[in-house]
Amino acid sequence: MDESELPIMAPTDAEQPPHGYTSNKEAYLRRLKRIEGQVRGIARMVDEDKYCIDILTQVAAATKALHALSLGLVEEHIGHCVVGAASEPDPGLRAEAIDVKVKEATDAIGRLLR
Repeated sequence: MDESELPIMAPTDAEQPPHGYTSNKEAYLRRLKRIEGQVRGIARMVDEDKYCIDILTQVAAATKALHALSLGLVEEHIGHCVVGAASEPDPGLRAEAIDVKVKEATDAIGRLLR
């Protein structure tokens, strides 16, 4: 699987994993390890007094990688948690559950945009 194209996993049955990203956990961990390596490389560049523009280029690449990972997690949340809330059989609880999960998503998106 191309890690830049993490799929949205919608719930399909009653036996759902606890988190939407669970089925793609290994891909997320690989991406995080790669980002961790990028950040260590940036620290090494600073330690070695590399050119500031080269360092900023690497910071931008690491930032873009984190944004891509974040977007994947938001998609997983919507595809799993929000859709799961919409599947609540009790109509009264369903509306509240959807509101909570949508609010979580919009708050998370807001934090990403700051």
